[in-house]
Amino acid sequence: MPEAPGTQLTRQSQELNIFHDVAKALTSSLDLDSILQTIMEKMAEYFRPDTWSLLMVDEQKDELYFAIAVGDAAEALKNVRLKVGEGIAGWVAKHGEQVISNDVENDARFAKRIDEATQWETRSIICVPLRSRLRVLGVIQLVNVDMGQFNEPEVFFLQALCDYAAIAIENARWVEKIQELTITDDCTGLYNARHLYKTLETEVYRSSRFAYEFSVLFIDLDHFKQVNDTHGHLIGSKLLAEIGYLVKAQLRLIDFAFRYGGDEFVVLLPQTGKDQALVVAKRLRDALRVSSFCRDENLNLNVRASIGLATYPHDARDAHEIIRQADEMMYVVKNTTRDNIGIAQRGVMK
Repeated sequence: MPEAPGTQLTRQSQELNIFHDVAKALTSSLDLDSILQTIMEKMAEYFRPDTWSLLMVDEQKDELYFAIAVGDAAEALKNVRLKVGEGIAGWVAKHGEQVISNDVENDARFAKRIDEATQWETRSIICVPLRSRLRVLGVIQLVNVDMGQFNEPEVFFLQALCDYAAIAIENARWVEKIQELTITDDCTGLYNARHLYKTLETEVYRSSRFAYEFSVLFIDLDHFKQVNDTHGHLIGSKLLAEIGYLVKAQLRLIDFAFRYGGDEFVVLLPQTGKDQALVVAKRLRDALRVSSFCRDENLNLNVRASIGLATYPHDARDAHEIIRQADEMMYVVKNTTRDNIGIAQRGVMK
């Protein structure tokens, strides 16, 4: 039986309001979670399912996980994962086609283990893929919708909302990539100097608040100019990349490594006093002493470094001053022995 004209107008008006709210969320925020939350809430308001969820594709594991789940079964779904291809949502992720199943009991694609995990009874499912070009980013799933109210206009409306969600996810990923590019150094893959001061200021605040120490190592390669002059800038860049990798390999997961510029590197060691930082500095110095670089180019280059070390709060109490102190100690080494470590308030290692 066709809908009464008044009901149809009311639904069209509701759709327009929802589109307006979703478009507003997309243009006013870069926060993916809040945009997706808005989209999911609007879907629920319109379709009134018992449970609704957004499953995201984990491409590395070839699985789907519940990024957002709302309704009685939501809590139980938090740790549930589906293989791409498993269940109706998994089938949709694999094939990139929507599925509207009125009777899941008689649908061979339905994964009963999800109902077993949630103690929920699924009668009907609507699953729509979130597509970006040739990839499926995720799946929106509505469980136990009143199928008597679900016709072609509703299918079109749901697909439009899913397209909005896909745009939001894709935009957020691009923003993440752009942010990554602006804080990393092309040559070495380490963080760049711009990101150094931002990270240092955060560390000063954190350490001041919790009475932590932290240390900074300022590393300058000895005679690096000779490498560029003898072998050219391409080899120089390759050497910097290999040294960046070596520096990172000597650090803990909580440490930060930056390319400060040219042949200078900075290492930030959170929650690390002077004596512990000296152990790391020696380890870096010794790793450089025993390593040879650009072996793929048959060069076997040996490189040494002058290293300066300063510790917060004993040597400095702000980001710029601690870098200045570490830099100053590096220059003391550079102008005397090279291939050694200068420690603020202690001098050059004997």
